[in-house]
Amino acid sequence: MSGTKTHGMTRRTLLQGATAIGALGALAPAAWVNPARAAVADGEVLTGSHWGVFYAKVEGGKWVDVRPWEGDPHPSHQLPGIMDSVMSPSRIQYPMVRRAFLEGGAGASPETRGTGDFVRVSWDEALELVTNELKRVSDAYGPTGIFGGSYGWKSSGKLHNCQSLMRRMLNVGLNGSFVNASGDYSTGASQIIMPHVMGTLEVYEQQTVWPVVVETTDVLVFWGADPVRTNQIGWTVADHDNYPYMEEFKKTGKKVICIDPWKSHTAQFFDAEWIPIRPHTDVAMMLGIAHALYSAELHDQDFLDEYTTGFDKFLPYLTGESDGVPKTPEWAAEICEVPAEKIVELANLFQSNRTMLSSGWSVQRQHHGEQTHWMLVTLASMLGQIGLPGGGFGLSYHYANGGAPSANSIVLPGISDGGGAVEGAAWMTDAGAASIPVSRVVEMIMNPGKEFNFNGKTQTFPEVKMVYWVGGNPFVHHPGTPGMVEAWQKLETVVVQDFQWTPTARFADIVLPATSSYERNDIENVGDYSARAIVAMKQVIEPMYESRNDFDIFADISEKLGAGDKFTEGKDEMGWIRSFYESAAEQAPTRGIEVPSFDDFWAKGIIEFEIPESSKQFVRYADFREDPLLEPLGTPSGLIEIFSRNIEKMGYDDCGPHPMWMEPIERLGGEGAKYPFHVDTAHSNSRLHSQLCGTSLRETYAIAGREPCLINSQDAAAKGISDGDIVRIFNDRGQMLAGAKVTDDIRPNVIVVNEGGWYDPVPGGEVGALCVYGGVNTLTVGIGTSSLAQGNCGHTAIADIEKYEGEAPEPTVFTAPAG
Repeated sequence: MSGTKTHGMTRRTLLQGATAIGALGALAPAAWVNPARAAVADGEVLTGSHWGVFYAKVEGGKWVDVRPWEGDPHPSHQLPGIMDSVMSPSRIQYPMVRRAFLEGGAGASPETRGTGDFVRVSWDEALELVTNELKRVSDAYGPTGIFGGSYGWKSSGKLHNCQSLMRRMLNVGLNGSFVNASGDYSTGASQIIMPHVMGTLEVYEQQTVWPVVVETTDVLVFWGADPVRTNQIGWTVADHDNYPYMEEFKKTGKKVICIDPWKSHTAQFFDAEWIPIRPHTDVAMMLGIAHALYSAELHDQDFLDEYTTGFDKFLPYLTGESDGVPKTPEWAAEICEVPAEKIVELANLFQSNRTMLSSGWSVQRQHHGEQTHWMLVTLASMLGQIGLPGGGFGLSYHYANGGAPSANSIVLPGISDGGGAVEGAAWMTDAGAASIPVSRVVEMIMNPGKEFNFNGKTQTFPEVKMVYWVGGNPFVHHPGTPGMVEAWQKLETVVVQDFQWTPTARFADIVLPATSSYERNDIENVGDYSARAIVAMKQVIEPMYESRNDFDIFADISEKLGAGDKFTEGKDEMGWIRSFYESAAEQAPTRGIEVPSFDDFWAKGIIEFEIPESSKQFVRYADFREDPLLEPLGTPSGLIEIFSRNIEKMGYDDCGPHPMWMEPIERLGGEGAKYPFHVDTAHSNSRLHSQLCGTSLRETYAIAGREPCLINSQDAAAKGISDGDIVRIFNDRGQMLAGAKVTDDIRPNVIVVNEGGWYDPVPGGEVGALCVYGGVNTLTVGIGTSSLAQGNCGHTAIADIEKYEGEAPEPTVFTAPAG
């Protein structure tokens, strides 16, 4: 990736069976097996996780406590949930098969998926069933009959990357006969639009580092971002290096502004000025600020002339010359419900101070989400501070501690998925026979053969009959859960491989119990952007019940497919881990550092690297600003493209050649809005998306045994809702129960239900069934952001709310299903 050179890291660089009776006969007699002996009988084991480095305390072979690593400046309160996840009631203990599938074969009674009627089978039978289905579907439907559906936040570690391992098995065992996916749910819109605008993904690039922000930024704006909450986690192993810098900035007393429908943790931490914008109207507000700058001649025309292209083509839209609608502060105020006077005040404040516009990703996870970050860049360009210390914009301060200075370190490779590298993007591969945008999986299953647009190309959805999902939970993270229930009923075979009975596992035909990260060995960098250490992720306890690690499971399937040696390359778990370290160690001489041998490193458990002073001075786009001819951007013009000729050529009616306000499919105040409340699906403070929802951490935040729903006190009074009430939230897509929390930290007509709550339908499996716990994606829309990016719209949802009368069904999703 271009843009950061060697100053920072990116996320990717660092980044037919026997009968039921026969199956039961070969099983061990116990339905419950006590935890196996620990890898270390007594003592502490150092390991790593998405939540940071920590010590696991083991007594008598049982994991009993956690203690943060002394090098962590801000340990997450979520660490105890990690331990509980390994031993929680939702743990998958044995290989299980849906009874109808076991007795009737593929495609039998798909409507019973999700009802919990499972039969325990042996590992041999489970792997035989999986292998036979892979062969059958591949032979019957060709190279695109199988969807390799892992996604996203798999375990930390360079070996047990379940997504890569699954696709490696499909590549070597089936010669790539599967459908892959591109992009991600986090940044689907931005990572497509930003290369057109800035010549790089942008969303996973190093930011102007925090020491520079503390010293030089006068006004720090968090636009739909909550870094105090979301920096608890990291893609690799979280370093939490941003927290001391946020403390430092707070002590300076300099201006912090949070533009958000609710008063976030960050707003409260900084005692920031809170601007409660109406959801989905960020582009309109940005246009109003831009118009105020231009009309008062406060914009930096010199910067626009030298470093950007297309402002002259955007200007007629801004002034209303092209469409008859000037994008004045008054026009914007009517849409976003931020007073015009405040919009003008912000324009003057931003222009007269060194201003950093730090945006979250929530604002692009909505209908027409491409426009938001494109307009943010346009606004920053008009201010003319891009490339200056402490000024410009940043899209990753809230993610994995972006902006933490980078160490002079070695970077670990990881196991490949067996596909060829994509030119210009070394972290991507062209594995598989076809690929779809990752959040279009439901559309793919429901519409085989249908054409769709994606980033300038017209593609066709393949006909998929089998899904193999490993280490992911689409029944929680994919918008429009009822649509996914319907799509799943069209499939012939669903395999899920995980360590907990997630809602997705409950809708499977074959369920394989994988180990957690803490029942196997691995290795990982600490700090997505700092890379300031490497940790030996040592096994804490032996695998519980009949769980097996992902590498061994896929190695066995590859063996059955005749490609075992290609999959393992003759190396076992520790052989691979050693090879990753020794390969990385070859970088040490070129970086002027020394690293210990692998054996010494493994014995010590962690090695740390120094952060040079030069890293603490890194300013994003400083080189481009210094010399745009010698340090051009990766766009066709080499400049910031406010107007994109490439996008113009695509001719999309839902994504034009420059940023603009486009009405979403639904929003508060929009024409024809059916419901009075916007549902804000913010990140939880006590889990990673849906991870750790099935643990004791839930007891620290659940209300009436459900996911909390924040509601403004005025709205609550009007609806007759009190603190602690069970409420029903509903629209024409779905319905769910939640526990009410009445507060004034949210604007009227907006309710907050955190994403990641587990889907728990009653009576189970039916399309549109009431979710009794609080799976908020029962309410969100499942459409793509636009024809350009086809990203997800997980923040697009309006609904109504009422107090639930009568006895509410109790959640059942956090224990093992029947079987």
